[in-house]
Amino acid sequence: MAPGATQADRAADVGAVVARLRGLVAALPAQDGVAAFAAAYLTVTEALAAHLAAGGYFKNPDGVARLDVLFAGRFLDALTARRPPACWRPLLQLRLHPGVLPVQFALCGMNAHIEHDLPLAVVDACTLLGCSPDELSGDFHRVNDLLAQVEEEVRDRLMPVVDGELAVAEPLLHLLSAWSIERARDAAWASAATLWELRDRPDAYRVAAEALDDATGLVCRCLLTPLGPLGGA
Repeated sequence: MAPGATQADRAADVGAVVARLRGLVAALPAQDGVAAFAAAYLTVTEALAAHLAAGGYFKNPDGVARLDVLFAGRFLDALTARRPPACWRPLLQLRLHPGVLPVQFALCGMNAHIEHDLPLAVVDACTLLGCSPDELSGDFHRVNDLLAQVEEEVRDRLMPVVDGELAVAEPLLHLLSAWSIERARDAAWASAATLWELRDRPDAYRVAAEALDDATGLVCRCLLTPLGPLGGA
């Protein structure tokens, strides 16, 4: 985000991200796990773009817009990377697995993007803006409300229905209850603070970032445990 950017400039930059996500969702088959996550991500990015366009919601709209663009770039870059980050490999490798449900794909993508990409994007944004993570803290947590709303919508929309009733398959409910977007965001902020303190120690930063990537990838793989059709569907 260029210094002195206007409200319209900020909205336009995030609008470009919205356009890319819309194009991605439109180009993928409905059963693709990447489409399930991208559709959820599109919803929250559209909400964020609307708040930036209206003004008054964020205290540092330049910082939020910059963070959003950098944040989205990590997901979009992973889609075409020769060797994607470990956190994205489960989704990219299992995206068409018939035994994995759409809600699992969506939450797996949220986990990869929030637990891994978000801390790195916070460090990148603060470096470019010349500020500390503390200066973005308030707006970071304002985004939590948008994300929580989207997570609830995703669960309601993608939870499988069997014979007109919400599926109460114990393995699925157990798996999904183990993950929380609020806990993921809290963990992301703690990781961002740690990485920020290591920014002038390249070796230590690399080791911490790689460990974060590997740990996030492990959780993502668990979220994609194939459960198969529920209720004989």
